[in-house]
Amino acid sequence: MAEQTVVTAAPRPYVVPVHQQSAPQPTPPFDAPAARKLRIALGMGPEHVAYGIRTSFGLPHVTPDLVDAWERGLVTPGNGELTALAGVLWCSPGELIGAPRTLREHRIARGLPAEDVARAVGLELLAYVRMEEADEWRGSERQSAALARVLDLSLADHVTVTGREPKLAMMLRGAVTTRWQAYVRPVGKLLTLERRIVGHALRALHTEYQGRMVPTLSWGGGAAAAEADDAGRDFLDRIVDRFWSTIRREAERYGDG
Repeated sequence: MAEQTVVTAAPRPYVVPVHQQSAPQPTPPFDAPAARKLRIALGMGPEHVAYGIRTSFGLPHVTPDLVDAWERGLVTPGNGELTALAGVLWCSPGELIGAPRTLREHRIARGLPAEDVARAVGLELLAYVRMEEADEWRGSERQSAALARVLDLSLADHVTVTGREPKLAMMLRGAVTTRWQAYVRPVGKLLTLERRIVGHALRALHTEYQGRMVPTLSWGGGAAAAEADDAGRDFLDRIVDRFWSTIRREAERYGDG
């Protein structure tokens, strides 16, 4: 009798369904650990979440394996799936989203349809949707102010969404590497911030950056200079985040926070 060879199949990884592979819409930054934490707090298993999404939100493709894949960060839920998941977990979509960056992400985080935002800022729906798709805000100053209100944007988020962050970063790099005083007025005008607060923040950033670069400028050189150079590059790469942290600190110190 011929000897038979038994082949044991290896565990197969989760396969992304076709509907997920071909989705053209960008998805919001999903907070997978938050989704898992909320599910466990409700005493639900992935199968309960999947069943709720299928029956209450009409998404028959959602299985326990897909819910598990979301929570493990293997797949990101689309916009409709995110809304349904939030409904089943009794939370807002914003609680399942990481820090939003784009116009679309901020809208989804607030749970608002595009129609409501377009109406609030005084734009035709198609024009607003095109801005979202291109991630390029082209509204007027009045419309920008309305956008900040309807999406409850902080100044930092408003600067990012309206496309002013690259210009701000360029100004801030100039301020810390040269004379910070020359940038107080243009930064204040760009952000419509009080110059006194901007001046305190730029001076603080300039002092911190120059302090990091002292070993590079000294005669010692060597490993200390190389380390300072790396620290300087990291400082400049994260200059916008450092600026907003400094602005908050200075505003609180001078009673404007």
